[in-house]
Amino acid sequence: MMHLILADSELELMPEEIKKGRILLDSSLHHSLMKGLKDWKRRGRPDIVHIFLLIAQESILNKEGLLRTYVHTRNNEIIYVNPEMRIIKNYNRFKGLMQQLLIHGKVPLKGGSLMKMKKERLDELLNKIKAKKIVFSRKGKRKALQDVFEENVACIIGGFPSGNFISSVEKYADEIIRLHEEMLPAWIVAMEAIVAYENFMKLHL
Repeated sequence: MMHLILADSELELMPEEIKKGRILLDSSLHHSLMKGLKDWKRRGRPDIVHIFLLIAQESILNKEGLLRTYVHTRNNEIIYVNPEMRIIKNYNRFKGLMQQLLIHGKVPLKGGSLMKMKKERLDELLNKIKAKKIVFSRKGKRKALQDVFEENVACIIGGFPSGNFISSVEKYADEIIRLHEEMLPAWIVAMEAIVAYENFMKLHL
């Protein structure tokens, strides 16, 4: 099983110090309001979460029941994504869904939840996952993923546009891996990890 974690993702409601109202923060819309916020240049990026989830949830690995996906936010919330969740492709509708999730803690509101959110730190989630933990970072070593994967693996990918993790993820890592000399978008790292794990499992089944 692969556990795929988007860590320190910049998904949040608009902070009250810049505007009252429970609205999803989006830097493309709220750029001028954000300049007084700490770390404002990296915040308000639900688009990263959107593309990441589209790739993860539509992957062959997920369709075969071998993937579990999580989103950790800068405010220490964990979003548990049901493998059956099909991500809305329209970005504006996706943002509406994320806003509902951050306000109410689950979607849909009635019936079984396809996504649910808990107030939980990243280390608390990692302690529950019994798997080899691999952090993807430019600070890591270049290695072939086939050489570091095991049957049960947790891959931790940064959910921010630039900079470093704000959580102390490195101290929980069994391996810290750099895929390329240049910084890669989170969804590309996720795609590379998923495909490499699919190939790893084909060789070891």
